[in-house]
Amino acid sequence: MIRAIAIVVLAALALGGCTSAKESDPARTATEQLLISSAADRAAQRLNLGIPPGTKVFVDAANFEGTDGKYAVGAIRDRFLRAGMALVAERKDAAAVVEIRSGALSVDREEFLIGIPDFVIPIPLAGEFTFPEIALYKDAKRRAIAKFAAVGYGAGNGRLISSTAEQYGFSHKTEKTILLFLSWERTDAVPKEQPEEGGDHPPGVLKE
Repeated sequence: MIRAIAIVVLAALALGGCTSAKESDPARTATEQLLISSAADRAAQRLNLGIPPGTKVFVDAANFEGTDGKYAVGAIRDRFLRAGMALVAERKDAAAVVEIRSGALSVDREEFLIGIPDFVIPIPLAGEFTFPEIALYKDAKRRAIAKFAAVGYGAGNGRLISSTAEQYGFSHKTEKTILLFLSWERTDAVPKEQPEEGGDHPPGVLKE
């Protein structure tokens, strides 16, 4: 047993450590989509304009950009509806306009590896062969960040009604591997218990 541990330690020292950081993940997996949407939900729930319930509001998302932006806009509209706003489809029908904007909506990735990363070996006349990763120890972290803000003004006079500070939402996932086969993960992107179907809030009532 002691000999086996010594061999692993010597191998780790010989292989050294490899650290890589990736700032953006444009080609997204389902996990990355869950991380981004969870961060968006949390940032959206922090937006509070204080517009009186029942006010007819047109949501202007022209300046809202980002990965999975449509989902984020939907989460913000859901927040406004739960706050009691009456959303309208046309600007001309609104008493107030709320412009929403995104300062961040993406995933950061960081990995630390003791072992051999995967790499591609070209094979003449046969294409390529990908040598699999060998991880004596690996710590992979992904963190989604959302930054939203909103401003409301009169639809007729253009005067300021209310403006929010920048609101942030975060979500993360950590995966660890030891000795190639022992692995576990932690994430806050998926709730332990699913909410009941149909929600638990009556229309127009915001649960703080």
